[in-house]
Amino acid sequence: MKKLSVFGWPTYIWFCAFLIVPLILVFITSFLTRGTYGGIEWHFNSSHYTNIFRYEYIKIFLTTLKLAFTTSFLCLLIAYPIAWVLTTLPKQKRNMILMFLSVPFLTNLIIRVYAIKVFVGYDGPLQAILKALHISYDQFSLTQNQVLVQYGMVASYLPFMLFPIYVALEKFDYTLVEAAKDLGASNFRVLWDVLLPNTKMAIFNGFTLVLVPSLGEFVIPDLLGGAKNMLIGNLITEQFLKSRDWPAGSALSIVLILMLFAIPQIIKKFFLRQRRA
Repeated sequence: MKKLSVFGWPTYIWFCAFLIVPLILVFITSFLTRGTYGGIEWHFNSSHYTNIFRYEYIKIFLTTLKLAFTTSFLCLLIAYPIAWVLTTLPKQKRNMILMFLSVPFLTNLIIRVYAIKVFVGYDGPLQAILKALHISYDQFSLTQNQVLVQYGMVASYLPFMLFPIYVALEKFDYTLVEAAKDLGASNFRVLWDVLLPNTKMAIFNGFTLVLVPSLGEFVIPDLLGGAKNMLIGNLITEQFLKSRDWPAGSALSIVLILMLFAIPQIIKKFFLRQRRA
């Protein structure tokens, strides 16, 4: 067994103090009872976990999974062609485009989401353009809907998919592509039979980087979807801040954390199985 280096102690202390200990506290809280006026009472109560199997909660979980997986697939469909085109450009143009892609994400997430909300909102630029073109529209339907939430999710998490794939394609041996084209393969066949099999782990990494935060997202659905979109993240937030039911919120958090660990592992096994095949 290797001896722990002195320089490694700060990392382990930080890991235990700010991750392990809070998770233990959340786990303990999930088995306690809500106080009369909020807070917690030290009485054992496991009903918070059984309540998760209620139809309303299961529906929220399924909606969240659907939104997270749809966001991941859309990011993959958009990011892969962009990354492929970027690797074929001269280095100077490539670096400039990467810089332009990165600049918007130097600002806070809430600012970017508010920018989308203002753009499509009441008397915003989008509605002004539609009015100028004499296109009829419902001014309230543009502000809070599922499509807008989906757009905000994809726009926010696209770089997490783009950059891992770009790094993998940048190191890719493109003589294989040339050989495939010499044998008469179309661009689709090159993509399906040459590029995708050799970049599966990059796709998995990008998929995980998008899927995990999407499952716990609550800011984007809250700002762009309003009361029409209830996801796991929004439900946990309401349990802690509005209902002040900390044990119920803790139980939901523990279930969400287990999902965040389990789902990437299942996807990883699928990718590894496909890679061996």
